[in-house]
Amino acid sequence: MLSLKLMLWLLFLCGCLSSCNTDQQGEYLYKLIQSKRSHKSSHDSEASTSFTLANGARNGVDGYDFSKVVYVEQQSGLKEGDKVKALPGQPKQGVDFDQYAGYVTVDPKAGRALFYYFVESPLNSSTMPLVLWLNGGPGCSSLGYGAMEELGPFRVNGDGRTLSRNEYAWNNVANVLFLESPAGVGFSYSNTPSDYSEIGDKSTAIDSYNFLLNWLERFPQYKTRDLFITGESYAGHYVPQLADTILSYNKLMTNHTVINLKGIAIGNGWIDDNMCSKGMYHYFWTHALNSDETYEGIEKHCDFENGNFSSECDKYQSISSDEIGDIDIYNVYAPPCNPASTKTGSISATCSGSDFDPCSDDYTNSYLNLPEVQEALHVKPTKWSSCSAVGWTDSPATILPTINRIVSSGISTLIYGGDTDGRVPITSSRYSVNALKLPVETAWRPWYSAKEVGGYVVGYKGLTLITVRGAGHMVPSYQPQRALTMISSFLSGKLPPKD
Repeated sequence: MLSLKLMLWLLFLCGCLSSCNTDQQGEYLYKLIQSKRSHKSSHDSEASTSFTLANGARNGVDGYDFSKVVYVEQQSGLKEGDKVKALPGQPKQGVDFDQYAGYVTVDPKAGRALFYYFVESPLNSSTMPLVLWLNGGPGCSSLGYGAMEELGPFRVNGDGRTLSRNEYAWNNVANVLFLESPAGVGFSYSNTPSDYSEIGDKSTAIDSYNFLLNWLERFPQYKTRDLFITGESYAGHYVPQLADTILSYNKLMTNHTVINLKGIAIGNGWIDDNMCSKGMYHYFWTHALNSDETYEGIEKHCDFENGNFSSECDKYQSISSDEIGDIDIYNVYAPPCNPASTKTGSISATCSGSDFDPCSDDYTNSYLNLPEVQEALHVKPTKWSSCSAVGWTDSPATILPTINRIVSSGISTLIYGGDTDGRVPITSSRYSVNALKLPVETAWRPWYSAKEVGGYVVGYKGLTLITVRGAGHMVPSYQPQRALTMISSFLSGKLPPKD
């Protein structure tokens, strides 16, 4: 039987699907937050939200007997079959890197397989690190958002059939792997229908781990390569949980690949229910989206420290939503999509400012549903969508203890945020990071990209917090050059430039 939390989640999604025409990734996150609140979700204790192995070792997958859930199969010869000769509509010149796409089975009994798209770097791919990118939702596609609208090598043009190069793609500085996870998202699938209604943080972490183990068998040259796990939005859960899983099983298991995890990066990530909610309403007020009276009411009646929300709190939060009006909350200064004036040429991603087309979701949806595109990507014919209404059965109220373990393990940790995102604003990230109580090692300062202030940075012991000026929820979409400067510095173990 479906849990109450799951039923609430599906009801909220059904209401959202017909009306969400901006950042569906962010909308899916918002609906999950609301469903958890309706279920009277409180700030779970570490004991109830952390992950524990049967023998007591900490891990990202509570209650799993790892010997029963890990799955590694022979992958020899599959890499060659996954090579993408060319994507339909890609530029005829300047595509000087290899692309791969296909499925990796993570559970043969259930018939569950995850889709990936991989682009190698055109510059020294044999020595560049490996970056795994995860989009959030939960339920949204890393291919549609991450690869096609954010940090991938191409952007879909306004005709929905052709591509243009993204000058500031992250494969300039790394080999980048995009994973559609969990099953039911994008092209990823399961032959067991119940898998789509029994998904949650725990199963997503273990499936992603199994994916990596098998993918590294298929691409063995990357087994010893430095790995950085990155993502945004609800990947504020995915990224730390997968990293925690890797670290735990690297120590415990000796009969499989030890994954060379070096760092994690989380963009505009939902990390802690209470701190992120507090930061969101703080942002609304300081950016003139809410009245003084409404903010005062929220501050008085909403107990963000303990997760207690009265009916008066609910009333003021509802007023807050009404006061904001019909804007793109994921970039509070961006125009909405106007299909009547969509571009028919290329979408430029070649300047440090933001010229991201707000109708890009429509172009990407058209492109990824072309039969010739799906054939080139080696996928089963699918009605692809950017986000899917998968059920969600577990979602801890806070990921801060997990992040704390990762930082304590010596894994480089970056939390960054576009400063025009109102859904998971930089204030939410600051409240969450401050809750870790890490000592400051590098004082707050501006950083630069293309001789302009790209944002601001503060270095803590084991963790870096970066703001990206002029970027919304999807940082690489709105500020591609600044995003590349930021991630390039992080991969090199440095803070972004001082000038």
